[in-house]
Amino acid sequence: MPKVHITETVLRDGHQSLIATRMRTEDMLPACKKLDDAGYWSLEVWGGATFDACVRFLKEDPWERLRKLREAIPNTRLQMLLRGQNLVGYRHYSDDVVQAFVQKTADNGIDVFRIFDALNDVRNMEVSIKAVKQAGKHAQGTISYTTSPVHDINSFVSMATELENMGCDSIAIKDMASLLTPYKTAELVAALYKTLSIPIHLHSHATAGLSAMCQLKAIENGCLHIDTAISSFSGGASHPATESMVAALQNTEYDTGMDLNLLQDLGFYFKEVRKKYHQFESEFTGLDTRVQVNQVPGGMISNLSNQLKEQGELKRINEVLEEIPRVREDLGYPPLVTPTSQIVGTQAVLNVMTGERYKTITNEVKNYLLGHYGKTRGEINELIRTQAIGNEKIISCRPADLLDPEMQKLRVDVKDLAESDEDVLTYAMFPDIGRDFLEQRKAGTLTPEALKPPEEDNAEVCGTAPDEFNVTMHGETYNIRITGSGHRFQAQRPFYVTVDGVPEEILVETLSEISTGPMGVGNNITATQAVTPGGSKRPRATKPGHVTTSMPGSIVEVLVNDGDSVNAGDGLFVTEAMKMETEVQAPIAGVIKAIHIKKGDTVNPDETLIEIE
Repeated sequence: MPKVHITETVLRDGHQSLIATRMRTEDMLPACKKLDDAGYWSLEVWGGATFDACVRFLKEDPWERLRKLREAIPNTRLQMLLRGQNLVGYRHYSDDVVQAFVQKTADNGIDVFRIFDALNDVRNMEVSIKAVKQAGKHAQGTISYTTSPVHDINSFVSMATELENMGCDSIAIKDMASLLTPYKTAELVAALYKTLSIPIHLHSHATAGLSAMCQLKAIENGCLHIDTAISSFSGGASHPATESMVAALQNTEYDTGMDLNLLQDLGFYFKEVRKKYHQFESEFTGLDTRVQVNQVPGGMISNLSNQLKEQGELKRINEVLEEIPRVREDLGYPPLVTPTSQIVGTQAVLNVMTGERYKTITNEVKNYLLGHYGKTRGEINELIRTQAIGNEKIISCRPADLLDPEMQKLRVDVKDLAESDEDVLTYAMFPDIGRDFLEQRKAGTLTPEALKPPEEDNAEVCGTAPDEFNVTMHGETYNIRITGSGHRFQAQRPFYVTVDGVPEEILVETLSEISTGPMGVGNNITATQAVTPGGSKRPRATKPGHVTTSMPGSIVEVLVNDGDSVNAGDGLFVTEAMKMETEVQAPIAGVIKAIHIKKGDTVNPDETLIEIE
């Protein structure tokens, strides 16, 4: 009798989809015993954006998280999402880095590797698959499902056959944008089941409200592995509820055999956990059928809305949503999944905000058009390609074939900070934030004790005002905690501010006394000056030679120096926004008169970053 097997996503994709990947390890561990006892086929616990979020926001070691989860869940398969040659980053890594990453991930506890490529280019998955098999683990080849004039059932079956021939142990349909419909699911699964000799898994997001029906149709046509999320982290941009699917299949030939009472206990536990992260809830977590038209996943919509909100242009969100399918067509119909969703989305925002399509083109779009991400199934708009890269040579080989081995150089780069190859790989994935993380760890500022702010009487300092809150800036949300010290009537007194767990000290100058502030603050002080590192005092842009950026971001590289002569179109600096890099070019010819930026600075569209005279 067939039995349906379930992969639980609450420890990875469930919270990635609904609370911006912010769940901490300490909130996962208490549930691990019940998760281990529940009878899941696997638990998805790692990969995707969790590695990035651990290092960037939570200041947790992602490898240590994996080891703790492995220890707490000894009997159930642990699963991760791997972006093929991109691993858990946003660029292609050399083969030796891919091999090292997979081996270390297997050593630390992962049993099942779900491997995908954003362009469905199986060449970008081959090395990962071989490395997983060499490590003795389960390689799950993955189809990034999408719809377009060049994507059909036959193309997906052909891809799945290639993956099976590469040695994959199973095939997953990854419906990240909630584009599947029930009857299309039935057709696709039936065709795969007829052709393949390995199991089929279905991963479908609930954004459009169709995924539970899709799963039922998939099961009826031979797919006996489905992804769900415990009820308190289900629905919307996440997945169908675990309890609901278990209940739906009870007393049928597909009965999962799982204990509904135990699953309900887990649902209640994670319901309380979710309350702790309410500030990270996206306004786009509910049902949204727009994905069936514009193909924009829920997480991508929330990123776009935050970017536009920061510029006071949220009213233009519909223009961006209309532009995304046009950009996608120009780029040969890539599936919208990391990193292609960021590539397409950021370019669409730039096209709308600059008022001229492709007036500004991101570096990632240029690299994409050069073939550095792989081959597209659709035809590229050659006019756009010529506009972006001119006569530069387009590669046709597997992109990673052009990369030299990196591991030895990476070890040298962080030899004073890395205590293991896992640390080297953290740095490899995210050189800037990875190095910062390792430096903070070495300095002792990542320990629980160091992250605790000074013990002070917050009530005296701030009255009834909140001492912990969240600030969204440039599309990213930061947790802010404030404590104070010193006597309330001192002219200057230090306040201790912790930003995402990293302490900063600000001096606030007290000039007058007030009774009650705008949030019920009865603190008798007015903060008239708060100086923080990197505070901007750049001039406003008023002349043609005042160079700005099209959207908020950070400076990756400054390409010119004071006194340099430049021609119109010469590169001046590179910015990063929405994890995409854009080279900003000189609008006029002249001489660099002033540079108001350096690497790492945060910048906004209304600021003069470089002056050309």
